[in-house]
Amino acid sequence: MSRADRRRWRSARTTSDLGELMALWLEGKIASRPGYQPRCGPEGETAHLVPTLTALCRAGYVTTQSQPGLAGTGADGSRWDQRAAVELVVTDAALLHRLVDTAHAAGLIVRINDYRPGGVQEHPVVTTRDGDGEGVTAFGGRITRADMAIQWAGLDRDLYRTVSTGTYVSIIAPEYGGAGDRMWDVLDFLTGRRRHDPADPVDPWASRTQPTDPARG
Repeated sequence: MSRADRRRWRSARTTSDLGELMALWLEGKIASRPGYQPRCGPEGETAHLVPTLTALCRAGYVTTQSQPGLAGTGADGSRWDQRAAVELVVTDAALLHRLVDTAHAAGLIVRINDYRPGGVQEHPVVTTRDGDGEGVTAFGGRITRADMAIQWAGLDRDLYRTVSTGTYVSIIAPEYGGAGDRMWDVLDFLTGRRRHDPADPVDPWASRTQPTDPARG
């Protein structure tokens, strides 16, 4: 990370400051972010998600990782399926309840990991599986103290304390593949980026798939 980027992240004092910096990184206006490979932006597969992710960051939800819903064949010729998913850190109780209530109402899977003393720690959910149905990646699950320090390296001490004891929420589409990308429409309604049009027949809250038991993936 360059000295200029390091100074920008170090200068953040509030969660709103942090969200704005994360949005600028997503937009390619900052080259590096804490806990990520230096001078490396978001993965190409998430390019179309940037407007949704930046809106979340500027609305008080700091995104930490995300992936779109995909299905296809990997570079090695093997089959894989991927759920749309995003992880966010939330430090405002009203915003947290609004996010969780909206996700539940839309039939999305929610996992909460609260790093306040005695906070709930829910189990991760498989978000990518191979052609044999075996889980490859997952969202949610406890973040160790060491990993938390790496993820937010270089932040102001007080801001680090705030985000390292915040609530991490993983929102996951129950469907594998592109059908799960309805999740991003739901989140756009949450932030106000998209307004409901009564004439629009597309209902992002409608799901043909019920949330699955995380133990089954």
